[in-house]
Amino acid sequence: MRGALALALALAALGTAPAAAQDPAPPPAAPADSAPPRVEVSDTARVRPDTGISYARTPVSPMGALWRSILIPGWGQAKSNRKLTGALFVAWEGVTLGMAIKSQHELNYLRRTNSGSVSAKEKERQDWLVLLAFNHLFSAIEAYVSAHLWDFPDDLEMRAVPLPGGGVGATLRVPFGRP
Repeated sequence: MRGALALALALAALGTAPAAAQDPAPPPAAPADSAPPRVEVSDTARVRPDTGISYARTPVSPMGALWRSILIPGWGQAKSNRKLTGALFVAWEGVTLGMAIKSQHELNYLRRTNSGSVSAKEKERQDWLVLLAFNHLFSAIEAYVSAHLWDFPDDLEMRAVPLPGGGVGATLRVPFGRP
């Protein structure tokens, strides 16, 4: 009986203490915002949306990108922070240059042996040289245009849609306004 009375008194004593949920302590402070503070930029400075980098002007002028890519295809793209596109132009340059050299060696061999397929090999070599020149030209034009459009919004959307009566069309969504 004494044990039951002691247990009842202990429970009564615990029941009179204020509950932790009823503590009038202030709530914990909210964690600090992890986003960097917004920096206001002037009208002449632009922030590239995909990188967040602010430039007072483009990373490279359009003519600078054009001449860089004429000299070495992909250099103008790399200077405009478009490294994957630049790498593709460099890779294609390597393929076309290698194949032009290979076809020239084969053409020299065919000429030494007085083969009848010299004219076909000359045409193949010309094809590779034309592709090499096209790569220089296309890389330069692409670098020029991409330098002009370096701050163009990335959220354009194009979709293929079926047309009534057969065929396929395309829709282009261009957002206007500020987010």
